[in-house]
Amino acid sequence: MNLKNIVLVFCCFLGALAACGNDNNDLDLTGPDENVKTEGDVSIYVTTTTRSMDFAKRAVDFESNASMAPATIILDPSVQYQTMDGFGAAITGSTCFNLLQMTQEDRTKFLKETFSVTEGVGQSYIRIAIGCLDFSLSEYTCCDEEGIENFALQEEETKYIIPILKEILAINPDILIIGSPWTCPRWMKVEKLGDTEPYISWTGGHLNPAYYEEYGLYFVKWIQAMNQNGISIYSITPQNEPLNAGNSASLLMYADEQANFIATGLGPQLAKANLSDVKIYVFDHNYNYDDIDSQKNYPIQVYDNSEADQYVTGAAFHNYGGDRSELLNIHDQRPDKELIFTETSIGTWNVGRSMEERLIDDMEQVALGTINNWCKAVIVWNLMLDTDLGPNRDGGCQTCYGAVDIDNSDFKTIIRNSHYYIIGHLSAVVKPGAARIGTLGYSEESVTFSAFKNVDGSYAVVLCNNTGQKRNIAITDGENSFAYEVPSQSVVSYLWKN
Repeated sequence: MNLKNIVLVFCCFLGALAACGNDNNDLDLTGPDENVKTEGDVSIYVTTTTRSMDFAKRAVDFESNASMAPATIILDPSVQYQTMDGFGAAITGSTCFNLLQMTQEDRTKFLKETFSVTEGVGQSYIRIAIGCLDFSLSEYTCCDEEGIENFALQEEETKYIIPILKEILAINPDILIIGSPWTCPRWMKVEKLGDTEPYISWTGGHLNPAYYEEYGLYFVKWIQAMNQNGISIYSITPQNEPLNAGNSASLLMYADEQANFIATGLGPQLAKANLSDVKIYVFDHNYNYDDIDSQKNYPIQVYDNSEADQYVTGAAFHNYGGDRSELLNIHDQRPDKELIFTETSIGTWNVGRSMEERLIDDMEQVALGTINNWCKAVIVWNLMLDTDLGPNRDGGCQTCYGAVDIDNSDFKTIIRNSHYYIIGHLSAVVKPGAARIGTLGYSEESVTFSAFKNVDGSYAVVLCNNTGQKRNIAITDGENSFAYEVPSQSVVSYLWKN
């Protein structure tokens, strides 16, 4: 049905109508009231900042003769934006360590709740490190002894990360995985370009251009090693936070360096190994380019290198500085390139464990805010840390919370934070391959939403009500219509078959 017919049907429809506390170990999928409707034409999930509804499942039926509110969202599937890859969190060494302290029964229950598309919220995209990161149990790369022939997966991968990834893949075999390095092997580093002596430090330094080909082969060997363990890598970034030289494991890689590395090392090596289907996303850092003037428009600078551009799928962003409007700036310059959002954290600095403080803002800024600015994926930071904010290391973040925090006195009691909910409200109803679609009608500054059409033809809407009042909001796809009273200060996800 075209837009004209949708509006016509909707207007005729309107003319015919009359006015019309929870244990943190389990999501409240039904709610405390046994009389609430939980099965119907439209599945609804609701979370309030007070947790009075904690991912509570509700349902309504299509209502051809029911009252529709003046606030009506009209879906327009004829207008399509980006297709969605997925939503998830980072599976760090610290996350895996904590998960493996749980009993098998408790861990399986949590992983199913998180990743299962039938028994949970169905997270669909996860981020892992290539080598160590600031939430690893130690500092290492997969080739600490000089010479690429010495490449090998290390204990953190074989003992912690790979076993957890295998458990996740057993629950959701279709989950996508992106890999990012925090540093190259130290023998490949120089303190500044032009040096010849290795810079034997985990922190800072630059990749020696003499090792571009070998470092490209390092990525190939890592992807192949993960494949041999049954773990398929969907995408990579050449460097996590390439403008941050102060992380516990880090590497400076300015835009021209990244372009040259991709053009002469990473891209050709992936192609030679028949791994060209592994997507490369450049940058992987903050909206404001850490206020380094020469690095503004970093992704565009990489794209401008034609030899690199041929290998690059798009760009990845974090939000520790700047504004998400930068996503639109990059998209407008190169609409043929993809955008994904790969990292954000909550912590002591932003009252990270307070749902009242974080849920709505994170939904507006991180989840819906990035999607409405063309991001195909949204990934938050550590899936799980413990109640002492760890395990963590000196030089890394010692004030971060996880999407969930687990009580390290029993490794059973789980505190779910805002990031778990914002990802779950997306992944539960918006499936990989879904198209973000246009909408008409209702618009209010403090009510943010995105609409989608899934590959199976079903529709999904994710909405955030940042007002102090309930909102009776109706939705129509031109064929079916319904209304639901959205609680104040809440996030609501809708899913229905066309």
